[in-house]
Amino acid sequence: MLIAVIVALAVGTYAFRLAGVVLHDRFDLPAPLRRMLPLAAAALLAALAGTAALTESGAFAGVSRPLGVAVGAVLAWRRPSLLVRSAARSIAAMAGRSGRPVGEAGAGGGAPFVVVVISAAATAALLRLAGVP
Repeated sequence: MLIAVIVALAVGTYAFRLAGVVLHDRFDLPAPLRRMLPLAAAALLAALAGTAALTESGAFAGVSRPLGVAVGAVLAWRRPSLLVRSAARSIAAMAGRSGRPVGEAGAGGGAPFVVVVISAAATAALLRLAGVP
């Protein structure tokens, strides 16, 4: 049964992709709709991220997971503090990493992906360790 579902989803996905290639020139979408289509992918990803951050097995996941996700989002959005950059440089120096220091992001960017993920996971883990659901 599971294999049949996987095959059906694979065939459906392939059919959707093929339909886009085959029917591309037959439909003329209005300009406002063409401008909004890229936003649909971002909205879908945001909905999936929100669902994953707030629920577990169909119920509210508790406070610690959303707070961990919030910490990760802030670190990804804003440049990390001097303390975070210093700690990341120290870890990179101990690991013998060459090149751009771990705490240095590109112009206007936030923290590196590894720092964001570890900080979010550590926040959620520490809150759960402290007894926060």
